[in-house]
Amino acid sequence: MSSITASSSTVSVHGQDAEAHAQVAPGEIAVGVIIGRTSEYFDFFVYGIASALVFPKVFFPFAEPLQATLMSFAVFALAFIFRPLGTVLFLWIQDRWSRGTKLTVALFLLGTSTAGMAFLPGYESLGATAIVLLALFRSSQGVALGGSWDGLPSLLALNTPKHRRGWYAMLGQLGAPVGFIVAASLFAFLYSSLSNADFYDWGWRYPFFAAMAINVVALFSRLRLVVTHEYEQQMEQRDLDPVPVGELFREKGRHVFIGAFAALASYAMFHIVTIFPISWAQLFTGQTISRFLMLQVAGGFLAIGGVLASGLIADRLGRVQTLASTAVAIGVFSGFAPTLLNGGPVAQQVFLLLGFLLLGLSYGQASGAVTRNFGGRYRYTGAALTTDLAWLIGAAFAPLVALYLCANFGLPYVGLYLLSGAVATLAALGVNRWLKQREATAV
Repeated sequence: MSSITASSSTVSVHGQDAEAHAQVAPGEIAVGVIIGRTSEYFDFFVYGIASALVFPKVFFPFAEPLQATLMSFAVFALAFIFRPLGTVLFLWIQDRWSRGTKLTVALFLLGTSTAGMAFLPGYESLGATAIVLLALFRSSQGVALGGSWDGLPSLLALNTPKHRRGWYAMLGQLGAPVGFIVAASLFAFLYSSLSNADFYDWGWRYPFFAAMAINVVALFSRLRLVVTHEYEQQMEQRDLDPVPVGELFREKGRHVFIGAFAALASYAMFHIVTIFPISWAQLFTGQTISRFLMLQVAGGFLAIGGVLASGLIADRLGRVQTLASTAVAIGVFSGFAPTLLNGGPVAQQVFLLLGFLLLGLSYGQASGAVTRNFGGRYRYTGAALTTDLAWLIGAAFAPLVALYLCANFGLPYVGLYLLSGAVATLAALGVNRWLKQREATAV
């Protein structure tokens, strides 16, 4: 009898050990999220800065500077258009094979596309073929970014204490300012160290090589976590697996669109302070580009502070309330933005630094604030497509629209563009609250 009891006790202890071993600590998940997002954003900003600073001259030299930049920004938007298609395609690959296979293929495609841009000759060598290839590589980047969704942010959100979800939610968002700081610093160094001829001939290619190398490192770092038995077990326990897209939109379609518009203020702000100002400074001001980029780097550090602060604020006020409050702040900022941009160097510095701080505060909680609406079954696919649509609606055409508006109608229209994003966020959050109240009343 005692033998049986001892045996049972041993089994119980081993079972508890196995269960403990199967748990993936939130801190470990957070590291995977930060590594993955930083590598993606570095790649993202390398292309974004090049689209404002380099590509108008290298791939569109036949057009006037303004028109060339608008054409470059049109190609820039292609990645966001193809990103949802990439998500759908790679969710099928995951369902057919595995999550590790999906992530490997997606990041390999991203690295190949980035490397292709680094080696791509300009318009002077290939003519219109160079533009077609650039558009092809940019589109494949979008497909790859859609496929790189690993579900780590959702798993992190579900594995953290309720009173700390705001803090852990912002960790993945740190990848954006960190990626921008590294990309902008690298371009600033190359631009100031090389002659114009050397920079536009070969110097601009080095950040793309760096992006390719970082993606390789990030791939192995993320696979090291994603393919483990413990991770897979937790994903299954949390029901974080792909569902058919048609079923998602039938059952939770309204929540996909609410989630996309809920983050619109932040996503519109995203490119108004990062990519658009570079083109505006180059076309309409006499500022030195390398100094302007370093000012943006300083803004990037403020954005990091804003992202960190957003986690503390969200844990005190709630994530949705924090997102709404920052949308109001962006709406107020939109009224002053044209005056600051049209002022002297000091006013323009205030625009950038304050804009980056607001971006950090808002973007820190922009991802997943309303994803709980999907429940368990639809969260994995719903969170991925919600993010894709938020980027498409809020950020894809922001540099193009902002530059076109300020060039043809004046800077006040850039402020109106920002204001529209803030209004859309508040409206989406209002609709979300109304739906919850109606559902509660129905129950």
